[in-house]
Amino acid sequence: MRTDTLVRPAARTSGPAGPDPAAGEEAAERRPEEPAAPQAAAPAGTRDADGMAVAAFVLGLTGLLVMNIVLGPTAIVLASLALLRGTARRGRALLGLGLGVADLVVLAVLVTANGSVVWGFGG
Repeated sequence: MRTDTLVRPAARTSGPAGPDPAAGEEAAERRPEEPAAPQAAAPAGTRDADGMAVAAFVLGLTGLLVMNIVLGPTAIVLASLALLRGTARRGRALLGLGLGVADLVVLAVLVTANGSVVWGFGG
């Protein structure tokens, strides 16, 4: 027997003293409760796309300083996938895409300037 189906004894709604004011409250308590509204949880695909957008931004930003030959294309791919999957963080994905392209531009400038992909802050 389920305990949530137990019913309280019926309350007296009218009598010699007239209607019972508490009867309406008890009747409201006896009504079956409406199911709770489901929480608006983001679908797994959207959460994945949001994570890809953040990863693209971080990798693109990091790629400006180190390993732009690897991190630039990775940022571009992740940002593109995040945008295709409909991320809620569209701006961050676009920034990751732009930074990934900037990584490749920096790489191209380094290769044409001194024929090397190695650079440093010192002179």
